[in-house]
Amino acid sequence: MAASIFAAVPRSPPVAVFKLTADFREDGDSRKVNLGVGAYRTDEGQPWVLPVVKKVEQLIANDNSLNHEYLPILGLPEFRANASRIALGDDSPAIKENRVGSVQSLGGTGALRIGAEFLRRWYNGNNNTATPVYVSAPSWENHNSVFMDAGFKDIRTYHYWDAAKRGLDLQGLLNDMENAPESSIFILHACAHNPTGTDPSPEQWKQIAAVMKRRSLFPFFDSAYQGFASGSLDKDAWAVRFFVSEGFELFCAQSFSKNFGLYNERVGNLTVVGKDADNVQRVLSQMEKIVRTTWSNPPSQGARIVATTLSSPQLFDEWKGNVKTMADRVLLMRSELRSRLEALGTPGTWNHITEQIGMFSFTGLNPKQVEYMIKEKHIYLMASGRINMCGLTTKNLDYVAKSIHEAVTKIQ
Repeated sequence: MAASIFAAVPRSPPVAVFKLTADFREDGDSRKVNLGVGAYRTDEGQPWVLPVVKKVEQLIANDNSLNHEYLPILGLPEFRANASRIALGDDSPAIKENRVGSVQSLGGTGALRIGAEFLRRWYNGNNNTATPVYVSAPSWENHNSVFMDAGFKDIRTYHYWDAAKRGLDLQGLLNDMENAPESSIFILHACAHNPTGTDPSPEQWKQIAAVMKRRSLFPFFDSAYQGFASGSLDKDAWAVRFFVSEGFELFCAQSFSKNFGLYNERVGNLTVVGKDADNVQRVLSQMEKIVRTTWSNPPSQGARIVATTLSSPQLFDEWKGNVKTMADRVLLMRSELRSRLEALGTPGTWNHITEQIGMFSFTGLNPKQVEYMIKEKHIYLMASGRINMCGLTTKNLDYVAKSIHEAVTKIQ
């Protein structure tokens, strides 16, 4: 028999976080804990369907006026408008001046990809693959891959995490921006930086914006956790809104996976802020062509859930309460883990656990300590030492804290 035409295709290594989850499922140990996957869990360790989402799903199911016709290529208009509104704020001058547009996408990843494809084709000249794209060190692994697969040839990193002080390396970050070629693209985490959980303060954001404006750098925000980080939609969108107030043209990729719990619905939005309405409409016309050959038309269910919720003052308030419930549980787990580690006298400082924000915490554990946690304690976390705070519960906190204490004490 002739060899397969695919015989030369190499096997790609599995995506790390999904491989971790698969290993966790196969582990028969009763003590096992999954701190890897980036999804919210209740104190019982179960996925949570937001009560407001259940309510809106019922409303949609009972609405006989709805059908399964194609949505417009750019997506459900009321979803797009409301998604951009919560990103930029009700009183956004950019919205009032009609210089905001948006594209419904397949999750936050889809928003990043449509933005990346457009920038590669049209940013700073036609088909400019040589423009440097800067990604934080460390960052969510998909940031590099999305821009690389979109055709950018020069992917660089900028300083972000200071391992010694377990916090933001602001000076390194600013230096990298000062030294970046003009018109470089910078991927910025709007809030709840993944994987470190370390965000700039408003004053630090102002310093970042000042350098970016002076150096003519393009901000591309990734906003995957609005509301989920602090419990406040406005606080978590502060950086994006400040940049808009400073006159930047920018992109903002939004995800509704975390703050609506719609992980498998793939609900995302790309908000575009331009200098004027004409610029925005021309950008959207090109994005429409990109979408047409990518997924052609987006799905409606998740977008309709979000649009219905955000359009109703009563449902909107209920959703904000649901989001705060999730944020508050994460904040509580941070406080409880830190207090246990400090009570145990675990070597090192642990204040970074509560100073970080959002779903993830960069613990500071090194790869050998992580390996010990997985193999000896059956506690699954990323090799970087990143943990999902939602994987902690009142039932496993003591075990996790003691295991971290043991790993840090035994393994250098």
